Amino acid sequence: MRPAKKVIITCAPTGSIHTPSMSPHLPVTPDQIAHAAIEAAEAGAAILHLHARDPADGRPSPSAEHFGAFLPRIKQATDAVINISTGGSATMSLDSRLEAAIAFRPELCSLNMGPLIFDFSGAGARVSEWHHDWERDYVEGARGRIMYNDNAYIERIMREVGQAFGTRFEFECYDIGHLYTLAHFAEMKLIEPPFLIQGVFGILGGIGPDPRNVAHMVTIADSLFGDDYVFSAFAAGRHQLPFCTQSALLGGNVRVGLEDSLYIGRGELARSNADQVTKMRGILEALGLDIATPAEARNLLRLKGGDAVAF
Repeated sequence: MRPAKKVIITCAPTGSIHTPSMSPHLPVTPDQIAHAAIEAAEAGAAILHLHARDPADGRPSPSAEHFGAFLPRIKQATDAVINISTGGSATMSLDSRLEAAIAFRPELCSLNMGPLIFDFSGAGARVSEWHHDWERDYVEGARGRIMYNDNAYIERIMREVGQAFGTRFEFECYDIGHLYTLAHFAEMKLIEPPFLIQGVFGILGGIGPDPRNVAHMVTIADSLFGDDYVFSAFAAGRHQLPFCTQSALLGGNVRVGLEDSLYIGRGELARSNADQVTKMRGILEALGLDIATPAEARNLLRLKGGDAVAF
């Protein structure tokens, strides 16, 4: 791994797991998503990992129209790297998940490195009243749902987004086997280093939230990629800040945001994504670590630059 000289903070403002009934602070409209992303960048996030929502009822949306309602506003207001999800949600087809990436040709896209059971049904345990008809079935139905990316899907994303537009990837690895899948595609020369490996912990169906798993993932990644990768990590729910801190202590980078956890402390909802970024930044700076700017993140990850996107 290339130890981080300056730590890149990624913020994921909304995602596709949490629903409006879980927190009044979850951004769902274009105005809310734009405001949340801009605030997070101002607080120190160099990368913004973005999903879209249907503003009518807050459900996850892959629509280029919905992405287009906030992407230009974020770009105009901040220099942060904009990262468009190709994961979407397990209810979306691959064509749907690629719609925004193909339309907007961003510097960076997320790419799930394999299929997994993606069970977030437990996230509904604290909800006493559902605000929209779709929410309860969507959350409880996660028990029987697979987030699907097989090797054919992964290759298609690499070719149709990466090779076609010069977009690079945040390789989301939910288990150790996903590192070996990434190594396979690196050997095929479909992708070039440095590889941004985002370790994802604590999703029921993926690698568990045991701190030893972070060190294990780094050890295996070191053996597969040497100095050809940049590591980052996050964990779902209450494990968010401890796992980000451990990633930084190992020489890696961090990701926070309401996509990954709705909370800022035990039992306390985060009032904004910027609050999480600010708290994480404070931890990093207390450890004597410097925070990477968007320009420094672009240089480290060899991104094409904000002037080469289609929004």
